[in-house]
Formats: sequence, C-alpha cells, structure tokens
Amino acid sequence: MIDFAYHRSIAPMMWVLVVIGCVELVVVHLLVALWRPWIAIALSAASLAGLLWLIGLIRSFPRLPVQIGDGRLVMRVGRLRGIEIPLAAVAGLRANWDAASLKDRSVLNLALIAYPNIVVDLRGPVSSGEIRGRPVVAVAHRLDDPAAFVSALEELGRAHDR
Repeated sequence: MIDFAYHRSIAPMMWVLVVIGCVELVVVHLLVALWRPWIAIALSAASLAGLLWLIGLIRSFPRLPVQIGDGRLVMRVGRLRGIEIPLAAVAGLRANWDAASLKDRSVLNLALIAYPNIVVDLRGPVSSGEIRGRPVVAVAHRLDDPAAFVSALEELGRAHDR
C-alpha cells in the first residue's frame, strides 16, 4: 500500500476552527454565565466535548492516510469519512472542476473546509455505508502531494490494464 498524506493541507484550517471554538467557549459562555450560570455550565460542557472531538479528528489525519494498493483506492479524511474504491472502478482524474460540481450530492468531498486539489472520477456509482448508502460518482480531496498521487494512480492503472 502506498500512503498519501493530507494532514498538512487540511489540519491548519481545522486548527483555526479549534481556536475559534476556544474563543467562543470563553467569551459567549462568560456572558451566558452572567445571565444563567447553570446554562453556561451545560453549554461549556457541550462546547468542550465538541472541541475535544474536533481535536481527536485532526489528530487522526496522519494515522489514516489515503492509500493505493492491493487493487483498491482508500480515500478518507481521518476517522470522519472514508470510501474504499476498487481500482477497476476508477475512470480517471478530473482535470478541471468548479465549486458547483463539488456541491453535487454524488461527489464525495473529503477536503472538508479546504478546496480540493484532486478529483477522482468513477466509472459508475459506488455506494458506501459510511456515506449513508448514497451513490458516489466522484471523490474530491486535498492531498499534500497531488503529483505523487496522480503518478501512482496512473502507474497502477496501467499495471491493472495489463
């Protein structure tokens, strides 16, 4: 299996969300505490749980990379979402895409809050239980080294065609 990292491209923006969440936790919850302390405690607990979950997600990015090998392509974004695609189902890489095409429900956008630099088109719809059974015809992602991914996918595609 060949691993492709994405944490250097996606994690910095996710850490910004953590910082914004910390500011919200302090400012808003102090204001609510002046009004109703017991509501502020409940809000703080919920916000803290959300922040800890987000930190755990960000920390899972390096441990769960995108992988190519053994006749399959595993596209994922930490432990949040992922899809396993047989290499035979990969039609190719999209050269151009716009924001409207990324919003299509049949495109699985794993770049989260970043703009993707890779879009993998599939020969037909692939269904995944993690995506609630919705058919996926393309997968978008933001990888740290998209050129290496393109090269590996093309090489494995040629080897698969033989």
